[in-house]
Amino acid sequence: METPPISQPAARSPFGQNVRKFVKLESSGGLVLMVMVALAMLVKNSPLSDFYIHFLNIKGIVQVGALRLEKPLFLWINDAWMAIFFFLVGMELKREILYGYLSDRSQLRLPLAAALGGMIVPALVYLYFNQNDPIAAHGWAIPTATDIAFALGVLSLLSDRIPVSLKIFLMTVAVIDDLGAIIVIAFFYTSQLSTISMLVGALFIAGLFTLNRLKVKHLTAYILVGIGLWICVLKSGVHATLAGVIIGLMIPGRGNTGDNDSLLEHTIHQLHPWVAFAILPMFAFVNAGIAFEGMSLQRLLEPIPSGIFMGLVLGKPVGVMLFSGMMILLGFAKLPPHMNWSHLLGVALLCGIGFTMSIFVGSLAFQEADIGYARIDRLAIILASLLASVAGYLVLRLSCPKPVANVTNL
Repeated sequence: METPPISQPAARSPFGQNVRKFVKLESSGGLVLMVMVALAMLVKNSPLSDFYIHFLNIKGIVQVGALRLEKPLFLWINDAWMAIFFFLVGMELKREILYGYLSDRSQLRLPLAAALGGMIVPALVYLYFNQNDPIAAHGWAIPTATDIAFALGVLSLLSDRIPVSLKIFLMTVAVIDDLGAIIVIAFFYTSQLSTISMLVGALFIAGLFTLNRLKVKHLTAYILVGIGLWICVLKSGVHATLAGVIIGLMIPGRGNTGDNDSLLEHTIHQLHPWVAFAILPMFAFVNAGIAFEGMSLQRLLEPIPSGIFMGLVLGKPVGVMLFSGMMILLGFAKLPPHMNWSHLLGVALLCGIGFTMSIFVGSLAFQEADIGYARIDRLAIILASLLASVAGYLVLRLSCPKPVANVTNL
């Protein structure tokens, strides 16, 4: 029996419009990311290599009285610019939990299982390769992440062939994946904690909570208190980007489902293009500059790159398919409308695109290790993400040979 089409009016709902805008921005941003990765590697392996290194190490100093922050440019981007990215992630998580595609608990079972499988199995694959090296084993979370911008960038190449439900399913898995990455960073990638900084940070969190409860609608107030929180988190030993998540969760949402004019919606709308086309591309540029000199197939077969590569390319799709399949076969969930097992496999393969979050977690895991780790782990992430992109695209292209006529696309 043919599956009934999704009606046109439903696709014109505010939620449908938000999803379409989200997909368009993320897809375009993913393509920009790919360009910046290629540009970074090209510059690093050209006569401009010294310029690239000097660019990364430009000193930036912020001083207010006795408080002085001095970092090279690449650390300002990784610690401060990426806090803005996580600020957006926090707001999007809150929006989707309140009245988005994470608000329907019955629809959440399958993507939740897929995301859990997509984190657990890759971590086990990585540890299999690195179980005998405690330093290397610290990178177990690198292949657990999914880069939604890259994944949706691949989907944009098939925009007229895949159903809405597939895109929403992938976004849901990626959002849960982001939440998992945040939890992992908070609990497993922190240095020695400063009690004083954490206590002062708690006061700033209380301030943000008070602003939220008073329904303050001036973003400047949240930013000023948030900067204080960011400094405290930076000094506490917990990674500073987590402050962005907390601030994002404190931005007030709309009062009811019919009200789209809220500080949360407005801030997401205004900030999303800056993150997609400036912050993440710059992060890619400063982190993807890998020198190929001294690289060899033998180095790529070492435990760390092997664990990352196999974790993303094999562990991710196996985990997503295994956990999703169990939920469906046991009757706890069912495939979304207009999706079949081939579509699920294509999504599972695309989940192996780890790029942004994988590189970010790798920088935390090996920040105190030999610099050789950073070179080889990033190359493995990029190669695995490229292979996952191609594999996912081909599976979806073969399973969706014709444009979808009976399903309204985003």
